[in-house]
Amino acid sequence: MASTARDAVVQEEIVKLLSLGDIRLNGDRPWDLQLHDERLFDRVLAEGSLGFGEAYMDGWWDCPALDQLIFRAYTADIKRQLRPWRLASHVVKARLLNRQTRRGALTVGRRHYDIGNDLFSRMLDPRMIYSCAYWARAETLAEAQEHKLELVANKLMLRPGMRVLDIGCGWGGAAQFFAERFGVEVVGVTISREQEELARQRCCGLPVEIRFQDYRELDEVFDRIYSIGMFEHVGRRNHRSFMQVVSRCLAGDGFMLLHTIGGNESATNVDPWMERYIFPKGYLPSAAQIAASAEGLLTIEDWHNFAHDYDRTLLAWHTNVDAAWSSLESHYDERFRRMWRYYLLACAGSFRARGSQLWQVTFSQGRGAAESYSPPGIR
Repeated sequence: MASTARDAVVQEEIVKLLSLGDIRLNGDRPWDLQLHDERLFDRVLAEGSLGFGEAYMDGWWDCPALDQLIFRAYTADIKRQLRPWRLASHVVKARLLNRQTRRGALTVGRRHYDIGNDLFSRMLDPRMIYSCAYWARAETLAEAQEHKLELVANKLMLRPGMRVLDIGCGWGGAAQFFAERFGVEVVGVTISREQEELARQRCCGLPVEIRFQDYRELDEVFDRIYSIGMFEHVGRRNHRSFMQVVSRCLAGDGFMLLHTIGGNESATNVDPWMERYIFPKGYLPSAAQIAASAEGLLTIEDWHNFAHDYDRTLLAWHTNVDAAWSSLESHYDERFRRMWRYYLLACAGSFRARGSQLWQVTFSQGRGAAESYSPPGIR
């Protein structure tokens, strides 16, 4: 009897939290949570967002419009209401340890980017650009990613013959684009073996060099530098080191563009579900942290936020994976499918609620020899 009474109290507490975002248990609206296992209530109270995400992976609950549910939960700030005791060690480790050492940084390459080019090739656009697209004048994902790359090129004022560094080059799509369209020479570095191999194939015959190399090892001069979707893996204890590398490698009259997801606050830890299953050792920098890391090293020339475009990008990726699943299911089980769906749609909901930001920040050396920053017309 006591256990039954306690279960009722726990369920009431969860229902009350969900109601803050106008989310109902077993309701008939697309964003309502459909319960399959009542153990969900204890799991969420004990483990917070980690337990909530794992319970979805395990099939304990469903939602027809998962992105809408997460959007409402973020808007109502439900996550902040939970104080799961089992995550205390996670918070302590995030505060005290540098988990993005050179050895530790290889983890994300192995556990995320190396899981299979078959998945990423079906999810992404033909160039396999794994970062927020730019939808201002685009109708398709391929157009939006190409417009994003044009935006980067214009902000960097690329010119033929320039030597350009790509920190975190992915599968080589950006390096290929800039070499073909703007006549520049590109050096791309990555810590993913799968990305390295495919990037070399993609850029074969172009003035592009792909290296398996940690960014901290770089010590050579480039006319331009860009980093698209990599800074989230640097870690807050290494932000300054990253900017020091940029400063020593950037020509006196050069420019650097940083394209990164950002957080609204200078936090000390990350979402535990995302850290465990998607981006191990990842961290979202705040605006204050980015500015502080560059202070005395680089000058901020421009700061552009188009976070709303990531919502649409993530939905496009989810649609692609869903459409291609019949060709993927022999390599990935149903739990992985639910995990990947939760990742994409939860992130879409977060960006829609402006729980996360997407920034492009342009830097210069800030010296008297630097040319005036006056990029051509931007789409």
